[in-house]
Amino acid sequence: MADAAPQTYDVVIIGGGPGGYNAAIRAGQLGLKVAIIEMRATLGGTCLNVGCMPSKALLHASELYEAANTEFAGIGIEVKPKLNLAQMHKAKDDSVEALTKGIEFLMKKNKVVWLKGRGRIAGPNKVEVEAADGAKTTYDAKNIVIATGSEPTPLPGVAFEDGKVIDSTGALFLPKVPKHLIVIGAGVIGLELGSVWRRLGAQVTVVEFLDKVGAGMDAEVATAFQRGLTKQGMTFRMGTKVTGATSTKDGVELTLEPSAGGAAETLKGDVVLVAIGRRPYTAGLGLETVGIETDKRGVIPNDHFKTTAPGVWVIGDVTYGPMLAHKAEEDAVAVIELIAGKAGHVDYDLVPSVIYTGPEVAWVGKNEEQLKAAGVAFKKGKFPFAANSRAKINHETEGFVKVLADATTDKVLGVHIYGPSAGELIGEACIAMAFGGSSEDIARTCHSHPTRSEAVRQAAMAVEGWAMQA
Repeated sequence: MADAAPQTYDVVIIGGGPGGYNAAIRAGQLGLKVAIIEMRATLGGTCLNVGCMPSKALLHASELYEAANTEFAGIGIEVKPKLNLAQMHKAKDDSVEALTKGIEFLMKKNKVVWLKGRGRIAGPNKVEVEAADGAKTTYDAKNIVIATGSEPTPLPGVAFEDGKVIDSTGALFLPKVPKHLIVIGAGVIGLELGSVWRRLGAQVTVVEFLDKVGAGMDAEVATAFQRGLTKQGMTFRMGTKVTGATSTKDGVELTLEPSAGGAAETLKGDVVLVAIGRRPYTAGLGLETVGIETDKRGVIPNDHFKTTAPGVWVIGDVTYGPMLAHKAEEDAVAVIELIAGKAGHVDYDLVPSVIYTGPEVAWVGKNEEQLKAAGVAFKKGKFPFAANSRAKINHETEGFVKVLADATTDKVLGVHIYGPSAGELIGEACIAMAFGGSSEDIARTCHSHPTRSEAVRQAAMAVEGWAMQA
């Protein structure tokens, strides 16, 4: 507990999410005296408590439920599934509890002191922790690592209201399946959570300001992905902005307008999920006590994880780079190794992105549009899952793998996957690219048969025009 904790540390980390707790583990491994501050009752941050983990639990359960309803009979399994939403939530919550307890165990194993409460910087090399009972304690820290993460971005004109206008956290705990769920934002969070509730029986309408889904996704993949989600039953209102929301007795009425301007119209649903992105969380952090200023997006700038204040470092969602748990983990290791006098570095071009819908979407490196804009000559190899033996046998043939390689050197510049297990398959691309590999390196590496991973190999073969299975 905080009252028994030492008063001086080599490193104090503010925030117990994937960035913070991995930084704490690495600091402990390197023999540094380390404390972590977390204001939640459990460690793990947004990711473990109300983000990646519970959403994957619901995605997995809802995928099985939908398969039981639509696919089982065709492969000779006859059942009549009945949704027990309370049990589905319980299974999700039990998994989350086990994971957060696992993080607590890792803190003890690595001799990390958990200072429970809300942390703030209280001047150079000083951190103040306010406990739940209001008691404040100040600690000395040679190094302070800000790992406070991010929070859902609110939408002007659309006020949050329990059970009616909700953020991603609210969408993980809905006590009943909405009749009509309106999702504002066709990014990762909106499409994943929209998929969960559509599978469980909701009508789902996605309203997106831009003209394509999945921000940052390769355009060819985005088109196929949206077509796939539409086929599953989602409705998309692209190039549309939400200008207001009115709460009614039985739901919410949104006012919509074309993004490019035009006549307003209304859309009614019983629940509205606002999923327009996330913003850095810096509320009450005491940045002003050490002269740190955020940029206009609220991001804390860094130079190799150093802020403008001596001894204060920053990692994860609250600073530059993609807002992803695994990116924060990479930042965490790098920052601690720098503090310990080692070499720490993260290549953000090699941070993969994944959308855990069914099928999944995953990508790493550059997409076609980025390469064309940069004037880079490239070759493209594509291979459809419809021609992959394992995907065919499993009735999961939607999607494709696309490999982009330098036209001259054949170095892999980007890999884009829309299809089964895309999030697992992308790891191979990350490894190949980390070693500066060529498409031929992947193409001439033996892959086990029959596996979905063969689609990656065949796409790499297709770069030079010798894909053999399609």
